[in-house]
This record gives sequence, C-alpha cells and structure tokens, in this order.
Amino acid sequence: MHVRVDLKVLYFGTPVVLIGSRNPDGTANLAPMSSAWWLGQSCMLGLGNSAQTTANLLRERRCVLNLAPSSLVGAVDRLALTTAAPVVPAHKAAIGYRHESDKFAAAGLTEQAGELVAAPRVAECPIQLECEVAAAHPFGAGDTHATAFQVNVVRAHIAEDLLVPGTQYVDPLRWDPLIMKFCEFFGGGDTVHPSRLATGWRMPHQLRPTPA
Repeated sequence: MHVRVDLKVLYFGTPVVLIGSRNPDGTANLAPMSSAWWLGQSCMLGLGNSAQTTANLLRERRCVLNLAPSSLVGAVDRLALTTAAPVVPAHKAAIGYRHESDKFAAAGLTEQAGELVAAPRVAECPIQLECEVAAAHPFGAGDTHATAFQVNVVRAHIAEDLLVPGTQYVDPLRWDPLIMKFCEFFGGGDTVHPSRLATGWRMPHQLRPTPA
C-alpha cells in the first residue's frame, strides 16, 4: 500500500565524489558531494551556489572527480561540515559548518597533481577522473540555489587491482563505492559510519549500529 507523502528530501543514493579544484589563490580544494551521474564520457554534477567548489568550477573550468571507496568513509566524514569559503554562509554555519583552508590535511588524504587539468587528485582514491567543464546550468525550482555542471572526462586513472585482468573494464565485484543515501553512509549494502552531515541536518534516522 502506498501513502501520499510530501518528501522533505529526494536523496535516494548516489556515489560519493571528492571534487578536487583550485581556489582563487591557487591552493587545493577538496569537497565531498553525492549528486553526480554519468553517461558515456560525461558527468552531471549538482552543487549548491554557496559552495566554494561551485565558484572554482565556474572560474577554472577544471576539476578532478575522485571516487571514494567505502573504506575512505572516515576521511569523507571529516570533510562533511567544512568549507573553503572564507566567509561561512549563515545557513551552513547554523548546522555546524566551519572554514577549513587545508582540506587534504583535514581529511588526512594525499594530494596528487592532475596530468591534464590543474586540479588535485586524491592518491587514496582508486578512481580519479580528470574533467573539463563543458556547461553550467541554473538548477532548482523557485529561487535558483544550485548549478548543474556538465563535465567531460579527459583522463581516467584507475587502480590496477580494480580492473578485469587484461581489459579496460572495472571489475564490479572489486569496486565498492561509498554511497550516500539520505545523508547517511553506505557500503556493501549496509551502513558503514555515523554521518556528521546527517546530524547537522537533523535527519530523524534510527540506524543499526555501525560495524566495528
């Protein structure tokens, strides 16, 4: 039986991406997001307009999409309520965001240079996609508050042990992406870590205990 519900969140589950970009002063920025989908060699990214990453992509037109495995959930969660924006927007400050100038240090991750784009890769991420911004579109009903970016993948870096031997294909049995579903972290079909973001957004969840 179905019931009519005015859903507050339409966030059914997508992979977590750590977007590497460059700030106006040239320093590396790293932002977790999970509004991304791929088709062919292109990807659509949904980002809030108050994000520093949005400004970086509009200005630089370059980024790296670092796909996080479930094993990196702790590092991703450490970035969840941080922003590189010098002034934290009021709506973010209200739920616990803080300014963080060195995102890699905050997450405990290692910066790698891009080969074709001037944006940082994450050494610990087994899938790194260097991208160029092809288009940016206002997104959202009513007062526009987000931007949908179309980015084209210009170079892919894949950990060798993820590939089907002798091919150019990722083995889906070896790739365990970190999934964010209604602001909670999932991997292998189960919860994998408490989420600061869910706490900040006061999500009314009652999850099973996270495995040790």
